[in-house]
Amino acid sequence: MASIDPSRLENANPLDRIMQASGETSLSARAGRLEIDPDKVKNGLGQLVLTLVKLLHELLERQALRRIDTGCLSEEQIERLGATLMRQAEEIERLREVFNLDEDDLNIDLGPLGRLL
Repeated sequence: MASIDPSRLENANPLDRIMQASGETSLSARAGRLEIDPDKVKNGLGQLVLTLVKLLHELLERQALRRIDTGCLSEEQIERLGATLMRQAEEIERLREVFNLDEDDLNIDLGPLGRLL
């Protein structure tokens, strides 16, 4: 891979910066042709969807713990909630394995905001 001129990277459009940072050639360098690998698109979409599902799962867990701590749930409701969250976590894990993703792949770096999860 050719070295990247830092001044060129600062002036590049956001998509070119992402592609260059990930080792891909820029769109402009490919004369406007975009080569899409169906397997990468599938995994990228799977990663995005699973990241959102994992985020929602963690929010549900936190809300469940708050409700348990306040004492507004019966023992039966707590048991059902716990079983549901466990099944959901198992399904997320299964899908993560189907898409061949590591746990870290679901924790997107948001730059100055830090990690998502």
